[in-house]
Amino acid sequence: MSDPDNGWKFAQCFGDKGEVEDVTEADIISAVEFDDTGDFLATGDKGGRVVLFERNEGKKGCEYKFYTEFQSHEPEFDYLKSLEIEEKINKIRWCKRQNAAHFLLSTNDKTIKLWKVFEKSIKVVSETSVGEPNGIVNRHLRLPKMVHHDTMIAAIPRKIYQNAHAYHINSISVNSDGETYLSADDLRINLWNLNISDQSFNIVDIKPVNMEELTEVITAAEFHPVHCNMFMYSSSKGTIKINDMRMSALCDQHAKLFEEEDDPQNKSFFSEIISSISDLKFSRDGRYVLSRDYLTLKIWDLNMETRPVQTIAIHDHLRSKLCDLYENDCIFDKFECTFSGNGENVLTGSYSNFFHIFDTKSKNDVILQADKSAFKAKRVGSTKNKSSGQRKISRREDFMNVDALDFSKKILHASWHPRENTIALAATNNLFLFQQS
Repeated sequence: MSDPDNGWKFAQCFGDKGEVEDVTEADIISAVEFDDTGDFLATGDKGGRVVLFERNEGKKGCEYKFYTEFQSHEPEFDYLKSLEIEEKINKIRWCKRQNAAHFLLSTNDKTIKLWKVFEKSIKVVSETSVGEPNGIVNRHLRLPKMVHHDTMIAAIPRKIYQNAHAYHINSISVNSDGETYLSADDLRINLWNLNISDQSFNIVDIKPVNMEELTEVITAAEFHPVHCNMFMYSSSKGTIKINDMRMSALCDQHAKLFEEEDDPQNKSFFSEIISSISDLKFSRDGRYVLSRDYLTLKIWDLNMETRPVQTIAIHDHLRSKLCDLYENDCIFDKFECTFSGNGENVLTGSYSNFFHIFDTKSKNDVILQADKSAFKAKRVGSTKNKSSGQRKISRREDFMNVDALDFSKKILHASWHPRENTIALAATNNLFLFQQS
């Protein structure tokens, strides 16, 4: 019998493993990101903290250990607009490593920070002429010696990029040139130089003169992984626009537009909400684009604008529940999506801490669950094998059983290791790692 999990197994879990009801709001993870080597992993939470993990080289397989933690953002108050700016980390992006230090960008709703994380040697005085024992006077004057005592991990903000966004920042993306990055809010996209914090260039502005004419907002934006002049952004209307910065300084005219026409027969009150794209990613070679809306995952070929090359149903079984999901605001949940390093698999999350790993070649859809049953099964070991047939058949049935889904538990944030099949997922206040054996 073939393995319905396709070799995927729970590997690790970080965070308090208590009940969801007892979780402190500040501990809920809001961003997860591997660096481009896969040796380091960053998470951000609603309390404005960034926690870094490093690969544990002493262990076989892909295992991580705590590296450092720092407070990235603090709650602020905008006195001009009488608005509270929460400290929640919206996105984390690693910069390409050029020396022993790590650089990463983190952002809340308004302010982006460039953090330098490095190992700092702590030295202490080991020899001195002062305070000789028993009052003996030493005739030889000894110069104080500094010796290495300990190594600590320090994090300092090298640059703070602020006052450039009137609306909430939803995306940051580092360019392949390693020099610039973009930041996007609901109506504008800005281009920054990493070394200049007091100046940015507005490259997309969709704000109408009269705000009553506003019909769409920007939901996500990302630079092309190879061509530094190209970037894309998605909208709440379900469109993806590719822009070329060589065409003009203000990229209001897109180079390509990817949009799938809605079937008029399926039109309903919720059509516009569920077609809004919550996340999009380029494949590592830049040939394909992965987008996530409320019900589906879509894979687009850059050479074909009319329709996606693949549409993967994720929440089709929730169509009958859209009214309830609108009432409890779950219909506005922003699920992230990601390609595997080789571009052959895609990953996205769902409710009750279920998540999908879809093989684009074999069309195999693996449904896994990041909850306590995952590490309980690993602990039990031998008993798992006896009941595995029953458990694995029932997982898909559990996922399809709409009435049994827990809409308070959801996998919104995930990241795929760039070089191997290891994934990191945020499940409320826990960080789960799964890997394929």
